[in-house]
Amino acid sequence: MSLSRTHPIDESTPVAPPSAPASDPAADPELQGALDTLLRIAERRAEQPEALLDLLRRIEHLHRSIQDGPFRSSLPSDRNGLFTLLSEMEGSGGWPYIPRLQLRTFMDLLAPDPET
Repeated sequence: MSLSRTHPIDESTPVAPPSAPASDPAADPELQGALDTLLRIAERRAEQPEALLDLLRRIEHLHRSIQDGPFRSSLPSDRNGLFTLLSEMEGSGGWPYIPRLQLRTFMDLLAPDPET
């Protein structure tokens, strides 16, 4: 199974609304190249859940590093600027979050079917 068919990271992927072109990966070839590389890495590990888990953990670590470093230091220092940023974030889908699968989900998948 090709991940690129089920989870494409290209111009059609809704990263942000048209009102926020700076975060559109298609508008930034360097960013698009990095995203494409990550997708190819994931595709090469499609049958290796441990390797994919490692990749997800590294991406989450990168997310936190950007959040706590460059993003935090780029926040406006005045109320009006911060309010404007928060309003734009709300309008464009909110805070970027990398959700985790809950352990309970895996346990439910492994539980014996009570009807058998």
